[in-house]
Amino acid sequence: MNAPAAASTGTRVTVPDIAPEVVERLTSRVASSGATVRIAAPFTGGPLAALPVSTGADVTAAYARARTAQESWARLSPARRAEPFLRFHDAILDRRAEILDLVQLETGKARRHAFEEVVDAAGCTLYHARRAPGLLRPRRRQGVMPGATRVIELRHPKGVVGVISPWNYPLALGLTDAVPALLAGNAVVHKPDTQTALSSLWALDLLVECGLPEDLWQVVIGDPADIGDPLIESADYVAFTGSTRGGRAIADKAAHRLIGYSLELGGKNPMVVLDDADVEHAAHGAIRACFTNAGQLCISIERLYVHEKIYDRFAERLVHRVKNMRLGAGFDADMGSLTSERQLDTVARHVQDAVAKGAKVLAGGRPRPGVGPYVYEPTVLEGVTDAMELCADETFGPVVALYPFSSDDEAVRLANGTPYGLNASVWTGDIARGRRVAARIKAGTVNINEGYAAAYGSYDAPMGGMKDSGVGRRHGAEGLLRYTEAQTIASQHGFGFEPVLGMSYETYAAVIAGGQKLLKRLRLR
Repeated sequence: MNAPAAASTGTRVTVPDIAPEVVERLTSRVASSGATVRIAAPFTGGPLAALPVSTGADVTAAYARARTAQESWARLSPARRAEPFLRFHDAILDRRAEILDLVQLETGKARRHAFEEVVDAAGCTLYHARRAPGLLRPRRRQGVMPGATRVIELRHPKGVVGVISPWNYPLALGLTDAVPALLAGNAVVHKPDTQTALSSLWALDLLVECGLPEDLWQVVIGDPADIGDPLIESADYVAFTGSTRGGRAIADKAAHRLIGYSLELGGKNPMVVLDDADVEHAAHGAIRACFTNAGQLCISIERLYVHEKIYDRFAERLVHRVKNMRLGAGFDADMGSLTSERQLDTVARHVQDAVAKGAKVLAGGRPRPGVGPYVYEPTVLEGVTDAMELCADETFGPVVALYPFSSDDEAVRLANGTPYGLNASVWTGDIARGRRVAARIKAGTVNINEGYAAAYGSYDAPMGGMKDSGVGRRHGAEGLLRYTEAQTIASQHGFGFEPVLGMSYETYAAVIAGGQKLLKRLRLR
């Protein structure tokens, strides 16, 4: 492997242990018959906790409890349902030290990145809690015959929603799906990833303390091969965040049952640096865009396209910054650990394959066991081709490939050159130009002069993937209304849909046709 001239700095990290009584309290909320599985702490590789494991029968029982609780929950007004979540917003921020420790212990991320997750969980909860009463109120709709037909649209909860959330953002991604589902009047059966289930259980425990009914949010833990089928078979809707392969399997099962689903899946996200961009600003922004949570972020950047006029300057500034990144656990650390040995193996394999086939390592390119067993240096490569795994396959780690381009058209073509379409980033000194380029990129969110947070953090706007990156949207009105069934109730007043007073049907047809043309002119249809 091409060795870098310098490496990111870091010393072996230490983080506090979680108290056994805390683990016992949280795991008591798992629907389980008693079997356990041990999880490891990424920063040390040592044991973290023993978690209860659910069986298929446990999942079925969890749905039964949730369905019973949902009946009375759905009868509450949306404003009443919002009350525990408004309290939860303040509680999670006030008790952030607890959950920051827990998220770090489970994931290995730096504390600044764990804090982003806590703020996201609180902010998204507040948005949905405030918006739910307005989104769910009955709405008057235009009837087929103005004045004679009166129409109301109602929104009913689906019932019990199955939520499946990943390990990389265990607090935020579980809450982002569960909270709007609950606010819409549903119950939830939630399967978090086993490695990071404690963060979800902490959120559930705190929400119950804030007033959420005990059985409304059920948590099950287990391997998809063991509990995946009963999880889908009893759900009225499924919300999944994870791999594209996993999403396809869930879509197949949900389609067979004719239930709805939303899927936020993988990404190979591009960042485009146009020739008029501020090079220093763009290089600084790329650090966050590429290496937040060690690149284990669905919307982080893995492909970096830079205009050939500024390519050398940008590469020099980026590499300089990467080589000076600090590895560790604290707020002052720029990057933490990967979460598992599996992720470390994937990252190392992608880099080794690229280098073996001719790519050049500009910075990083090796594991750092002296910092932590799963730590891998932030890595910048150039000369990556489509013969390499790294080119189009999602790495989900702290690795980015640099590519030059010569025109906006070429940049758009390259940015759209994978099956994915989750997130993208455009950097320019001309926002209007950036918006024109952004509109041509086939991604669910595109940020201008930011990597991911501007779009993702704007909760009033939908967020999700195009192409192989998903179906449906979280955030915005759709993020809550996806968990509802729309019902139309129409009442007819005065005259109806048949000829009156002995009128022939031919005359009736002429009257109706003339009436529709009049409504068009009056802009009433």
